[in-house]
Amino acid sequence: MQNLEIGAAYVRVSTDDQTELSPDAQVRVIMDAAKADGYLIPEEFTFIEKKGISGRKANNRPEFQRMIALAKSQDPSPFKRLYLWKFSRFARNQEESVFYKSILRKKCGVDIKSVSEPIMDGMFGRLIESIIEWFDEYYSINLSGEVLRGMTEKALRNGYQSVPPLGYQAVGEGKPFAIDPERIGMAEFIFTAYHDGTDMTAIAREMNRRGWQTKRGNPFERRTVARILSNRFYIGEVTWNGITFQGTHPIQKSIMDVFDKNQQRISKETHFIHKRQVSSCKHWLSGMLTCYICGATLSVTRSNDPKKRPDYFQCWKYAKGFHTGSCSISVKKAERSVLESLQRVLDTGEVDFEYIPKVNKMVVSECALLEAALSKTAIKEQRVREAYENGVDSLDEYKSNKARLLAEREHLQQELRKLNAQEPDIPPALQKEQLMVNIRSVYNLIQDSDIDYETKGNSLRSIVKSITFNRETDMLNFHYFI
Repeated sequence: MQNLEIGAAYVRVSTDDQTELSPDAQVRVIMDAAKADGYLIPEEFTFIEKKGISGRKANNRPEFQRMIALAKSQDPSPFKRLYLWKFSRFARNQEESVFYKSILRKKCGVDIKSVSEPIMDGMFGRLIESIIEWFDEYYSINLSGEVLRGMTEKALRNGYQSVPPLGYQAVGEGKPFAIDPERIGMAEFIFTAYHDGTDMTAIAREMNRRGWQTKRGNPFERRTVARILSNRFYIGEVTWNGITFQGTHPIQKSIMDVFDKNQQRISKETHFIHKRQVSSCKHWLSGMLTCYICGATLSVTRSNDPKKRPDYFQCWKYAKGFHTGSCSISVKKAERSVLESLQRVLDTGEVDFEYIPKVNKMVVSECALLEAALSKTAIKEQRVREAYENGVDSLDEYKSNKARLLAEREHLQQELRKLNAQEPDIPPALQKEQLMVNIRSVYNLIQDSDIDYETKGNSLRSIVKSITFNRETDMLNFHYFI
């Protein structure tokens, strides 16, 4: 009996090769070659990168990494041969090419074949393959160098090639950018509003309220406004890769008139901004409080002058200008409210909570292995069907193989049902009793001044899933669980 072997296909389209086949064309050629070799490539073993993904770094190619991970996930690998349109599709960095090919060939037992660059087996074939890899890497490095030199020369000749800022649009051929009549008003609003005293966050919030979006279609935030306010392109300067020249693009007088004064204000405000403290836990409530408007977490802000304004929590999306409606609460008030809630539960014994059964990691792992085995069985079933349809197996052989695989499938499904059988739930009375014990322990721990923030935060997370603060009602809603 001759069975069809399982193969895989990796497809990536080069952005710099004018003779490159499209992804569909590459797949079609690969499938024909695999079929001629006696290989079946299932759809789930066809790995296609998105257009424009570079071959220089493997870490930047998600489908490539998924293909390598799948090959290493089982012993032996679920596929025996990897098909490519060209060896350069695998990598254009020889060091990475040798490394990953070694993994596939030596550790996973996977053969690698280029359908457009057939080479013989043995040491001489490997030598030819290495020469192809050297040429591909040289081509890639030389191309990037030529492109960079061309762009540098273009910049030295006052050519426009950077991304146009808000309010401008590219014309092409290195010509000066033109005014974008539909968006220049947005840039003017930012410069004028900041000059009139509005802070950057409030500007971002107002622009989002008006339904305006960035050039990439995203909401505005504080740092977006800051970048626009500091961009000297709006007063005629063009900068690319350290090269600056006086451009000839049109300039809005309303922006030119306020630009320098805005820079003075930015400089004064920046002088008072303190660097963010590096800490794994700025407060034991960090990450626990959520905004009632958008559901985002509230981040803690340390005050420069606690007498005028104490430390407080604020929704990070509001702070960046993503929505209106403040959701701030002072740190002291939040701490007091949490302790009062815990104390009230302990005094009254009344609490609504969610029971979350513990997950057995070993059972989850075994289930994953069984599901993988079921997937492999499905491939085997497809393979024996292909063998019968192609005249490789007789009808009796097909029936025998089908019955054997059916029995294998039923056995795997039975084992999976056993593992998925739910353990009996803990009686509600015992659930509540255990929760009360946990709440008392957390309550005592939080009040201990000698305990660090991280320990306090982890203990609170063991009984509270989330705490939602509603600024309008001035209430905190606790979600307890066990």
